[in-house]
Amino acid sequence: MPELRQSIAQHYHERTKYDPQTLASKSQGLDWSKQPVPFKEYKIGSAFELKSYIQNQPEATADHQDFRWWQRLSRLLLCSYGLTARMPSLGSTVYLRAAPSAGGLYPAEVYLVSSGTPLLPPGLYNYQCRTHSLMHYWESDVWQKLQESCLGHPALESTQLALIITAVFYRSAWRYEDRAYRRIFLDTGHLLGNIELAGAMTHYRPHLIGGFVDEMVNELLYIDPQQEGAIAVLPLADLLDIQQNVPTGRTTLPSATEVDYPYVPDGELLTYFHKCTQIKPGTTGNLNLPTVQQEQSVEDKYNFPFCQKISTQTSPIFWGAKLEGLQQIILKRRSTRAYSGEDLSFDELKALLDFTYQPQNYIDQGLDNSTDYFDLNLIETFIAVSGVKGLEAGCYYYAPKAQELRQIRFKNFRRELHFLCLGQDLGRDAAAVLFHTADLKAAVAQYGDRVYRYLHMDAGHLGQRLNLAAIRLNLGVSGIGGFFDEQVNEVLGIPADEAVLYITTLGRPR
Repeated sequence: MPELRQSIAQHYHERTKYDPQTLASKSQGLDWSKQPVPFKEYKIGSAFELKSYIQNQPEATADHQDFRWWQRLSRLLLCSYGLTARMPSLGSTVYLRAAPSAGGLYPAEVYLVSSGTPLLPPGLYNYQCRTHSLMHYWESDVWQKLQESCLGHPALESTQLALIITAVFYRSAWRYEDRAYRRIFLDTGHLLGNIELAGAMTHYRPHLIGGFVDEMVNELLYIDPQQEGAIAVLPLADLLDIQQNVPTGRTTLPSATEVDYPYVPDGELLTYFHKCTQIKPGTTGNLNLPTVQQEQSVEDKYNFPFCQKISTQTSPIFWGAKLEGLQQIILKRRSTRAYSGEDLSFDELKALLDFTYQPQNYIDQGLDNSTDYFDLNLIETFIAVSGVKGLEAGCYYYAPKAQELRQIRFKNFRRELHFLCLGQDLGRDAAAVLFHTADLKAAVAQYGDRVYRYLHMDAGHLGQRLNLAAIRLNLGVSGIGGFFDEQVNEVLGIPADEAVLYITTLGRPR
């Protein structure tokens, strides 16, 4: 029998791999005259300013409770995607935000939907990060339509606010072409990590929804689906309102698996693939199924024979009284541009892994112990250690359930990592380089082509937790979305079925 054709997700992944033989011939200069603007502007609408609620303290008046409500919403948005710095660049200004973005392109847009509260009228709002305000651009009640778009997700029954994250595709495609689709969802994962942690600081519980009818959500927001598309919905449960303390629901729904696709020319693959990952109108889904967290497998995927096993259990990172240290870190976070090449301690590496993968250790500090991801069972973690005191150089598999490192290859990979990361010195000089991977074929079999979104957002979410933990420990950290895909597996000894999703470099900043 003939072998079954690859799904469009697998085809896209193969087509967008970087290869040392072909990358140089494909590279071309950027047309700076076509550089996209990373902000949306609205000609009409009512602005709700949020700046005055950042630092000011409420007076002991009847409006005290109203002020607190606005202050919480203001902090949530600021720490999720707010403007954190203005940098001069080539005669213009680059605006940096709380969530990192490949190339500083910021493809995501954040919308707020209100069902109607005493302080926020019903309708649609766009978060304007440059002015830290909400632009109320549609005043009609759309909550029922949002519920229908999300196929009756239970988290929308009791909540009054929801965030919708969209991607403006050209913002990333201008620079990264078809491979931009990967970076868009990694960047969105960074943003989801911030929303989760900012929610804990402001007494909101975001409920992640990845299974929705794309066309309906796009129409609800009045966006052009050729330019922009919805990629995540997050109802915000107000934990100070007992009626909104709702149980977690399912985060994912499968899409179709497309195998009967034509040849798509370069430059059109991103758009075509995005259409193939959509959930179509008329789809039905049981969103009252058990949550992903309840379905987690008991054991880690890989238990290599005769490998050395090293425990990573450690004391949790302290984030300050009422998580004040966490807010400071989110707002001051920057990607490291160069490492000194100095070693990390093993205790530091253990602390980074603890915060990223062991949320149950942070309940006492007020963080959620059942963080919403799409499906962490699909994500694996490998670490190339070049300079960690007390840990032999080599490649390790991290087993989060057993909380241990399992060594799979003995070698110092600094020279190879420099090559694998497209000649970036960050790969060579980092003390440790962490790889998030997934068995793409198995993932598609479970969730259809839409799983490509889920995998990259989960990898970005984990990467953001690594980012924040590293900055808290005064370490350097930088994510890398450009690498020689297949050579990573060959050089490090990672199983061939594992598709590399994301790389995070860790070290001491120069």
